[in-house]
Amino acid sequence: MESHSTSSTVSRAAATGRGLRIALWSAQIALAIVFALAGWMKVSTPTAELAKMAPGFPLAFLRFIGIAELAGAIGIILPALTRIAPVLTPLASSGFVIVMASAGVLHLVRGQFGELAVVVVLGALAYFVAWGRFKRAPIARRERDGITRLHLDEGRQS
Repeated sequence: MESHSTSSTVSRAAATGRGLRIALWSAQIALAIVFALAGWMKVSTPTAELAKMAPGFPLAFLRFIGIAELAGAIGIILPALTRIAPVLTPLASSGFVIVMASAGVLHLVRGQFGELAVVVVLGALAYFVAWGRFKRAPIARRERDGITRLHLDEGRQS
């Protein structure tokens, strides 16, 4: 009876862990899409149109934010997917939390309360990914493969 209870607890924990990983990947993909689109818009929109969309902001600042959003969109997916420097994924997500907090303050100051819902949802998703990938379901760094080891060993011998 005890072994049945233990195996049931283990299978429940495994299912919960799997569900968490699925939720984290879903959030990562959603954030990557949203920030890639937002970043691309800021980078590719002609100067005159961009100035009309965000009056009061220097064009260079808007372009910088666009580049940062594109980099974050890559950083929230690629390191986790390749398992090369996977610590960059929660760092990118933490950067999105900071961006969304700043956007929330900006919209509050400007009295743009309608935009706050999107900012809060994106900020919460980014926080969830940062928390999940730092604390609950970090992605393990990829081990070097045999070819890399062989190449490194050959380099030491010469």
